[in-house]
Parts: sequence; structure tokens; C-alpha cells
Amino acid sequence: MKGITTIWLRLLVFTVICCQASVINAQPPGKTGMQDGLVDLRNTDLSRQPVSLNGNWAFYWKRLIVPGDSLPSPTAFIPFPKLWRNTTVNGKKFPDIGYASYAVTVLLPPHTNQLALQVPDTYTSYRLFVNGKELAEAGNPDSIAKRAVPKWLNRTVELKGTTDTLRIVLHVANYWHSKGGPYKEMLVGDFDYLVQKRDIGFAFDLVLTGCLFMGGLFFFGLFLFGRHDKAMLYFALFAITYSYRIIGARLYVLHSIFPDIPWSVTVHLEYLSLFVSVTFFVLYTRMLYKEDSNKYILGALVWACLGLAALVIVSPPAVFTQLINPFLVVMFGVIAYAFVIYIKAMRNKRVGASYALLSSGVVFLVFVVINLQYFGFVQPQQGILFAGYISFFFLQSLIMSFRFAHALKQAKQQAEKALGAKNEFLSTMSHEIRTPLNSILGMTHIILRDNPRKEQKEQLEVLLFSANNLLAIVNDILDYNKIEAGKVNFEAIDMDLPAIVRNLFSGLRIAAEEKNIDLRLHIDPLLKQAVIGDPTRLSQVLTNLLGNAIKFTKQGYVLLDIQVKEQNDQAVTLKIKVTDTGIGIAPDKQQLIFEQFTQADTSTSRNFGGTGLGLAICKRLLELQGSQLQLQSTPGKGSVFYFTQTFPKVIKSNQSMAPASNELPPEESKPLSGKCILLVEDSEVNIIVARTFLERWGAEVDIALHGQEALDIVDPDKHAIVLMDMHMPVMDGYNATRMMRQKGLTLPIVALTASLPRDVEERIRETGMNDIVIKPFVPEDLYKTVLHYTGVFRTD
Repeated sequence: MKGITTIWLRLLVFTVICCQASVINAQPPGKTGMQDGLVDLRNTDLSRQPVSLNGNWAFYWKRLIVPGDSLPSPTAFIPFPKLWRNTTVNGKKFPDIGYASYAVTVLLPPHTNQLALQVPDTYTSYRLFVNGKELAEAGNPDSIAKRAVPKWLNRTVELKGTTDTLRIVLHVANYWHSKGGPYKEMLVGDFDYLVQKRDIGFAFDLVLTGCLFMGGLFFFGLFLFGRHDKAMLYFALFAITYSYRIIGARLYVLHSIFPDIPWSVTVHLEYLSLFVSVTFFVLYTRMLYKEDSNKYILGALVWACLGLAALVIVSPPAVFTQLINPFLVVMFGVIAYAFVIYIKAMRNKRVGASYALLSSGVVFLVFVVINLQYFGFVQPQQGILFAGYISFFFLQSLIMSFRFAHALKQAKQQAEKALGAKNEFLSTMSHEIRTPLNSILGMTHIILRDNPRKEQKEQLEVLLFSANNLLAIVNDILDYNKIEAGKVNFEAIDMDLPAIVRNLFSGLRIAAEEKNIDLRLHIDPLLKQAVIGDPTRLSQVLTNLLGNAIKFTKQGYVLLDIQVKEQNDQAVTLKIKVTDTGIGIAPDKQQLIFEQFTQADTSTSRNFGGTGLGLAICKRLLELQGSQLQLQSTPGKGSVFYFTQTFPKVIKSNQSMAPASNELPPEESKPLSGKCILLVEDSEVNIIVARTFLERWGAEVDIALHGQEALDIVDPDKHAIVLMDMHMPVMDGYNATRMMRQKGLTLPIVALTASLPRDVEERIRETGMNDIVIKPFVPEDLYKTVLHYTGVFRTD
């Protein structure tokens, strides 16, 4: 706060110094020999700096005199420039409506450079004569109002020839504005210098207008395509509307670029843009710091500005041009209250409040300079105004940028929170869906092993197929969620690719045979060595591609072809293709099918089922490994899905891929006879499923319904292994396992969980568990794991 105040005070001191210098510079040039109707510049060097023609000019009220060598007697000699309302002759003030002529003789110094006059706008039209020739006009000053035309233009008039005397006559007429007469000084000086000065002034205004307008459009775009922040909208509208003030007032650049625009249009826009822009600024301040502002005070300021704007629309210029003084009261009220709001915002540590306070100081100084200039106390301060405007809008843009960044940060935090909630929800749903599925699949496997009747077997197989489909859908949704969350990790372990593929074919062969589809496999004989990769993810990709091919093929074949494209001693590049003779995919739908929850046709899901996630998962898994899933397809003839992937080779001397070693002992042999297993599970149905299988394999089973009970009854001399559920009342599996390890128990503990392994794997390992079996479990997986950890059959 202290630093901001110091900066503001420095700006104030700087502005005061500049204004004092301007007041000094605004005084008439010294020793120019000014007399009534005469400006003597013979001792002035016009090549270095232009000189104002301020002085006592001959004044002809209600007369538009004809320029000539002899002029009639004037009404009076009065100071030039000066508004008629401020001009007094013999105790009488002149009205703002009327017409008049001004005349002056200028004695020039000897000069070789080309001279020019800088002729400013007047209220509200003028015509300039120099040495009897008309050189410039703005509108049409006339003694009859109907013939007169208003116009505001600044002209730089070249004075051709080497004359040493200028006889200037200026006609001025006003029938439209609340003010009448000249109010800006006329300059004489070097032509090139004056043109350059004019062009620089125009350039400043054009650049500033462009900055404000484009900045307003930028923030308007952020509002439209962002979070629809109303503060951003009102700031954009403020910048856009106020940009007209820069180009449509002061030097009237717009009038010079488009001289045919009617004056009535431009004057309405000039005042309307001023009142409306301040309205938007008030609304912007209100939306910026709602908690720190009083809506009733700001509401009153808004209605005051809107009332002034309404008067501009419904009244003629002679009326609404008198509103500038009431507006100044409103405007300084806006600035003053903005100070109060921004100070409160700073105290409450709002976003960008310090920049808002500093910008208010800048805009206050800008308007002070503008008003001092407007009332004639200082000369135009183009550089100060330009720097002030740029500083103000830059600081306001910083506020908007910080606000936008803050909104993005909040949106990110909300998205992360929502993502965490979604992941937690999916994890919970995974557990809740997998738990009953474990019962369904387990009981189905048990009944199928009890030699059911033929019709019962068919019904059970349908039940098993449907339950596996439901499990696959759940797995797909969870897998895609993990991929999108960036939580997929890939293993790099030795894998026997042909063995993996043959196992996949064994699992898919039944589905193919049910549809009378020929399931074919071709492995390039050049693939002779084990490779390093992630067998789980590769199996997932191939299972999805092969499963899709079987699903969408009614007759013919499905071929998995693995070709060696390149290889050396360190790596092998494989092209893996899945070809089918199915329904095919239309060209315009071939990219669509890789999107999540999407299939080529809405009827596809009705006819063939599925979530539309399989190909999206395959595509993302391959992309994360640096590969691309490609497609070639012809509707009605079939499709080819393929990808190319490079695998490092397993470097082992004279060792090629060997077939799997000894087969597991048959279940009927009861290999677990004499083994006691502690089953920790709270679901009665899951207890029945697991105990049935374990007892079928010869094991004795003790049951614990929660972790605390397991701690009480576990006996390392009796129990060969503990099968531990994770989610249980009283004490969960994590704490129970941790406490068992703290007691020094070293017997194998295997997690039985319905959560995905990659979600809980690290936590399970930290507790001291040996392995994980996912529910719903395939009996063969549980069988193999239990045999391994009881030492009956090593699977290493």
C-alpha cells in the first residue's frame, strides 16, 4: 500500500510540474510587437519553433467581411482565441449563437523555408482567407442558419510565396453548439515542422485508438470463450467505447480521415461515447470487487451516466453539449469512489487491487490534465495524455490478466478436485460392482464344474458370458479413466510374445467357434527371441482388436499376423495386424470410431453391443508407447487394424524363446491336501465361492470376517497362507496385514480385492503383502497363486 501511494504521489508531482510548464508555454510569445490587429514577428525565428498568433484581433460581430486591402471598422479589438460567451465589449457579452469575422495582420521575418498556418477547429464552422485568398474551411459559415454547415477540422495550410505580410481574415459561425467562437490558438511556423507535428499527433491518436479497440476486442473474446466473467465484458465494452473518444475528439482525426461524415453524427458519438464508457467503467468496477463496493452508490452513478446518455440521444447538440459540467461532477465522483473501492480491495487482498488503485491515480491525473486543457489553463499535453492512457489501460489489462489467470487456477483446482472425486467414485463403483460379480462368476464356475445337464450348461455358459461382458465394460471404463488421468504406467519385463498370443487365442477360440469364424494366427518365423515390454497392456490391445474383429464378423475369418519389419542384436520392430472379413467401416466414420464412447453407427451398439471404448483405449495405449493404431477398411468386405512397435530384445546368450515349463497339477488331484488357509472376507457369498474352490482343491479353510478377527486367530504354525480382503468393517485388510508383519509373521499374505491392481498395488506392497488376486477372480488364477505361495507348485 505504501509503495503504491508513493508511486501515485510521484505521478501527481510530475503532472503538476508539466502543467506548470504548460501554463508558462501558453503565454503569448515575448517581444513580438503585438498591437491591436497586428502581430509583429519580424524579430522571431520561425524556423526553430512555431509561434502562436495570440493577440488582439479585429472583431466584426454579425458580419462576414470580404477580404481586401481596406477593411471596415471593427466592432472591437478582442483577445484571440476566446469564446463569444467570455467576450465583453462595452459591458456587453456576446451570445453563443451567431456569426462573426476576425482579422489580423502578421508581419513575418525574412525567411527562406516554406511557412504554414496550423488552423484549429472552432465552434462550429470556419473559413480562412490569407491575403485575399481562401485557403481553408471547415463546414460553411454563413449569415443565414439554413445555409450554414457545421464541421470540426484541424488544417495545416501551406503559405506559398515569399511574402513578408499575412492579412488573415477568419469567418466563424455557430448555430448548433452551446458554445460559439474560436477556442484554440492558431500557429505559424515551418511547413515541414507543422506537418510533422500534426502527423505525430494523428499517429498518437491512431495508435492509442487501435490499442484500446483491439484490447477491448481481446477481452471481449476472453469473455465469450472463457468463463463469461462480467467484469471482463464491461472492461472490454469500456475500452471499445472510449476508443472513439481518442479518434473522434481533441484533434478530430476521424473527421480528417472521413470528412463527409455529418457533424451531427460525430458530435452525438463524441458525447455518447464519453457518457456510455464511464457507465461501463462503473459497472466494471462493481463486478471487479463486488464485496468491497456499495451497489446503491454505484447504481446511482450508473443511472446518472445513463441519464446523460439518454439526453444526448433525444436532444439537439445545443442542449446536450451543455452537459459536460454535470458530467465532470459525476466523473470525478466515479474516480473518487473507485479509489475507496480499490483501497478496500487492497486491504482485503483482492486479486489485482494494487494495480487497480494505481490505475485510478493515473486516470485521475489524465482527467485533470484534460480538464485543465479544456478550460484553457494549459496547452495540449499530448505526450502526457498518451502515456497516461497507455499506463491506465495497461494496468487495467494486468488486472484482467491476473483475474483471468486466477479464474483458470480456480478452474484447474476445481477440475482436479472433480477428477479426484470421479476417480474415487469409479474406484468405489469398481469395488461395489466387482464384489457381486465375483459371486456370480464364482458360483457359475462352481456349478459348471459339477457336471450340470446339457441345457443347464448352456444356460450357465450364457450367464458366464454376460457376466464377463459386464466385467469387460467396467474394466474399459476404468482403464480409459486412468489413461485420461495420465496414471498409466508401463512395465518393461521379459515376455514371450508367441506364448502370449497363443494364450489369447485359446481364450477367444470359443467365441469364434460359436459364430463359425475361422480364427487364424501367423507369427513370422524370424521372431525367435524374447522381447521386453508390458505383456498386460499388449494383451489388452490385442484382446480388444481380436474381440472387435470377432464381434463384427458374421462369416469368414479373423487373422492375427505378426511380421518382423526390422531387427538387429538389440531390438526388433514388429508390424502387428488384425484382419477380418466383417462388416467394414465407411471412410467418413473411420476416424470417428477411435473417439471415446463412439461407434461407427448408432445401430452398431444395438446390434453388436459394447461401450465404444475398446478402440479408444487401444489407440491411447499405443500412443503412450510411441506407436499409432492404423486402419484400412472397405464396407461389406472387412477391416485391417495394424500398428508397428519396436521392442528391445532380451539379451541372453544362446537362449531363444522356450515353451512353458511343467503344467499345473489337475484340480482333481487335490494338491492342497494338508494345507490350512486363512480366508479373511466379510461377504458371505464370496466366502462360499472362495471356500468351495479351496476345499475342492483339498485345502482346509478357516474364516475371519474382518481384520481384527484375523489377527486373533492367525497361526503361522497352522496356516500356510492368508487370503485377505481389503475393504472390511472393524479393521480393513491394510491395517490387519501391517499389524501381522509388525508381529513378525512371515507367512504369505495375498490380497483379494475388487479394486484395480494399479490403484492399490503400491499401498498393498507397502503393507507387506506378497501378491494380489483381483475379484472377480478366474479360478485358475487363484489356483495358480495359492499353489505357488503354499510351495505346492512353483510358477517362477
